[in-house]
Amino acid sequence: MKLLKRLAIVLVVIALLSGFGGTLYYLYSKSEEVPVVYKTEAPAVATIIKKTVATGSVVPRKEVEIKPQVSGIVDQMFVEPGQSVKEGDLVTRIRIIPNMVQLSEAENRVNQALLNRDNARLEMDRNKRLVDDGLVSEYDYQQTVLTHDRAKEELAAAIDNLELIEKGSRSKQASASNTLVRATIAGVVLEVPLEIGDFVIESNTFNDGTTIATIADMDELIFEGKVDESEVGKLRPGMDLLLTIGAIEAEQFAAVLEHIAPKGIEENGAIQFEIRAALKLKDNIMVRANYSANADIVLGRRDNVLSINEALLQFEGDKAFVEVETGPQTFEKRYIETGLSDGINIEIVSGLTDTDKVKNPNQQS
Repeated sequence: MKLLKRLAIVLVVIALLSGFGGTLYYLYSKSEEVPVVYKTEAPAVATIIKKTVATGSVVPRKEVEIKPQVSGIVDQMFVEPGQSVKEGDLVTRIRIIPNMVQLSEAENRVNQALLNRDNARLEMDRNKRLVDDGLVSEYDYQQTVLTHDRAKEELAAAIDNLELIEKGSRSKQASASNTLVRATIAGVVLEVPLEIGDFVIESNTFNDGTTIATIADMDELIFEGKVDESEVGKLRPGMDLLLTIGAIEAEQFAAVLEHIAPKGIEENGAIQFEIRAALKLKDNIMVRANYSANADIVLGRRDNVLSINEALLQFEGDKAFVEVETGPQTFEKRYIETGLSDGINIEIVSGLTDTDKVKNPNQQS
């Protein structure tokens, strides 16, 4: 019995000593600092492109709305969207709906001119007989001939006026009829918003008129977009743009900045400036009007320069420096001169070589 008690006491003591020793070992191991191992990166030769983004769309440089010179009803349509036309090609024919008051006045003028001509002809014939009989002088006869000729011209003018009111053209000049609407430029028909039977209003000094068709030169496209006022001061005409069109994501198009608006427009609380750039088309890709697009405007470019990730940079006041590895996990501070940055990589002008290993203060292994 005593032996069992002694054995139990020994076991308890051993257990206490083991727990105490384990605790000491745990505390000792936690007190030891684990050495920090920093990752390093080497400078690399790369092309640095600094750019800003403008949103907009691709539109034709030359886009014309075809409008009629007379009011009336669309009688015949000769084009449809997507069709190529030349300057002077027929677009549509307008059927005139004459003004009844003007028509009545024109008919009365024709009737009056007809009576005047017939009367002048009778007078001329009568004087011709009197001249032959020697009863009237040659001068008096010539006056009646002149009166007759004037009456004929007045009748012709009255008939022309009546035809213009009824048909919109004269029979002598049918090809120049105002009822025949023709293309004013060569290009592609983008839109025909009317149908046969629709009423159209003529274009004049008081009215823009009804648009019959829209024609554009699709061989010359431009990008129209807007940039924020914080970026517009960095732009200059002649800068290169890289255009990404939403409908053709796999391709990029080059463009050259042509115009920067001198005045900004407020949109959603921010001032935006309109820009315009000439698009360089590719032979095997069709670009349609009003495609939405994003333009990367190249503000600066450095080809094949030594660069590092901007995350490796550290700053001391206005000076930039990096820590270069001189031995295993041993680093020295080195001030460097930087150049152009694209927001991820930055150009190294001096202070580093491509064989240096630069400490990454933000990554540990």
